[in-house]
Amino acid sequence: MKQTQEIKTFFYSQYFADGLRIAFGALVPALIFSYLGDIHTGIAVSLGAVITSIVDTPGPTKDRRNAMAVLVGMSFLVSFLTKTANPTVISTIVLLSSLSFSMCMIAVYGTRAASLGTATLLIMILNMDDLRMTTNSSLLHAFYTTLGGAWYMALSLILTQFRPFRLPQQALAESIENTAEYLRLKANFYDPKVDSDKNYQKLIDQQVTIHQHQDIVRELLFKSKAIVKDSTKLGRLLVIIFTDMVDIFEKSMATHHDYQAIRKNFEETDVLRAIRLTINRMANEMDNIAYHIYANSRPKALYDFKTDLEHIKTAIDQADAKGKNTMVLKKILVNIRDLTNKLHNIYQYFNTNRTDFKNDETDLTKFLSHQSFNPKILKDNLTLRSSTFRHALRMVIVMLIAYLITRFFFFGNHSYWILMTILVILKPGWSLTKQRNYQRMAGTIIGGLAGVGILLVVDQEIVKFICLMVFMVLAYSFIRINYILGVMFLTPYLLLLYSFLGVGTLAILKERIVDTITGSLLAFSSSYIIFPSWESENVQSGMRKLLIANYNYLAKALEYIVGSPVSQTDYKLVRKDVYVNMANMTSIFQRMITEPKSKQKNVKDLNRFLIYNHILSSYSVALVNVVVNMDRASLTTEHVKIIRKSLKQLAQTILQFKSEAQDQTFNELDVKTPATMPEGLPDENEDARLLTEQLSFINKITNDLNKICEKMELLIS
Repeated sequence: MKQTQEIKTFFYSQYFADGLRIAFGALVPALIFSYLGDIHTGIAVSLGAVITSIVDTPGPTKDRRNAMAVLVGMSFLVSFLTKTANPTVISTIVLLSSLSFSMCMIAVYGTRAASLGTATLLIMILNMDDLRMTTNSSLLHAFYTTLGGAWYMALSLILTQFRPFRLPQQALAESIENTAEYLRLKANFYDPKVDSDKNYQKLIDQQVTIHQHQDIVRELLFKSKAIVKDSTKLGRLLVIIFTDMVDIFEKSMATHHDYQAIRKNFEETDVLRAIRLTINRMANEMDNIAYHIYANSRPKALYDFKTDLEHIKTAIDQADAKGKNTMVLKKILVNIRDLTNKLHNIYQYFNTNRTDFKNDETDLTKFLSHQSFNPKILKDNLTLRSSTFRHALRMVIVMLIAYLITRFFFFGNHSYWILMTILVILKPGWSLTKQRNYQRMAGTIIGGLAGVGILLVVDQEIVKFICLMVFMVLAYSFIRINYILGVMFLTPYLLLLYSFLGVGTLAILKERIVDTITGSLLAFSSSYIIFPSWESENVQSGMRKLLIANYNYLAKALEYIVGSPVSQTDYKLVRKDVYVNMANMTSIFQRMITEPKSKQKNVKDLNRFLIYNHILSSYSVALVNVVVNMDRASLTTEHVKIIRKSLKQLAQTILQFKSEAQDQTFNELDVKTPATMPEGLPDENEDARLLTEQLSFINKITNDLNKICEKMELLIS
């Protein structure tokens, strides 16, 4: 049942929808022109459509439209210039160098701009195979490529207009699935057989994925005027479900405990199994909600959590009867009850005709990322300190080497595949280049063998064409989420395509494998030799930003304690900053540990640094929740002193780092303590005592962070 639902989920997903759209956009022009007896023109138009799809990634309609419009214009200009320059080596070198550098540099303006640069370079590479073009034929070819881009752009925007909520639905459902996986990792902490340290690493890695997808959903929901201003149930439903899911994630992230102690104290009781079972069932409920959002249907709850909660309570009572301190278990039960209530509310949204769902965000636009296109950003990156600048120089050098090799040594009739391989493999960082290099080579070889097998076994043209369409859709479906699978499907699709064009299959396969290996070796070796970028160079900046984010968040907790007015929007922005910087630092660490051992620095200490920051942010979020719900009479100057001490330790840690001119400034905050706040701790006040314990633990974590950073002398100066 679960496997069947997973398969259906893929077919409902945005990735399969993308695959269908791109395949349709590429296939229609080829079929039309083939029917008219001009298949080569059809292929030119189809290539224009496929290239335009590169910038058609999930996001607001306005951003997608603008990117595709720019690329359509670039298609004509670059196609014409390339075809005109082809006969002369010098003119091609000048064009290739200038385009390679400029199109890599525009990556400083964000991911979509980087995709635009890649697509533009791909246009040039695909137009470098014919040296016999005249001015008239160059113009005509450029026109056909542009026509294909315009056709795909129109197709994509019409489909979006026809179903404006579909993309946000798919993105929201995927975000919910990611959060469900996060809950399962949290449940693993209650399993004595699971390694806690490894599970922490998986948990932190999953946070990166969650924040990436949450940002996509925010942009789709809150940058779309059609959804923000929509008064129908579906539009408001998507917004309120997303808000609740973010709340569920943040509540689950804020619930951090000493899991080793919990395992040790309650391993022989039934409570750990009961908690783990309930959390996993909550994750199943979230998967169920996600599936029905994908399917655009009304979900029904899978479980009755009243029974599960009663089971946990009974297990806690039994442990209590054995003389064990069950205070932490009671807190966990309260948290689980809150999360199950949230899930119950989400199910209720589907069973009401209301459209007046309320969102507590006072200014949603503040939570969106806004990409600046200020020329100063580009100017500031024209230095060897910039990884983007070094990548641009590296791309120019490697592209020129590859071009000269293909021009003076015969690699076959499709030697531009070498340049194409370099374009898709060579990334700003060594670790990403290494990963993409392996994926490209493995996918090409496996897919090539599969394609040859199909061609040797299948004789009927109609069966071959059906296989071509299937591989085509799957290739474009997986290329963005699982590159190795995308290439595995792309290679047999190309072999089948060339077989219809009358080109020898084995010759094409051999040429593709040789070109792929050549391009891979050039790209991989250059990333190590030519202006290399190692993640250890980015570690200091990432650590500093994360510490500043945690400092600012803890300062908000202090403002709550002293009774200063705190805007809910400002508080959530500071909290979001912690999550974003945690995700960024985790990504840096993940890439660094895949680099050569000689380039890795303080791996174990960095791993501890990430874990301690995760614990700090979790306790800080829990601290704010506790303070907000406490009786103000329970808050004293003793609490203020402890949190000030933690802030001072964080500030000392931050000041150890050498800040660059482009780094954010750090200023210690001065929050005044009201004279009316009581001294010491109230007698026999359980809330005040628990708050003191929580603040003391935070103080211990900030002290541990300080010691770790002092130890890493190679990174800090």
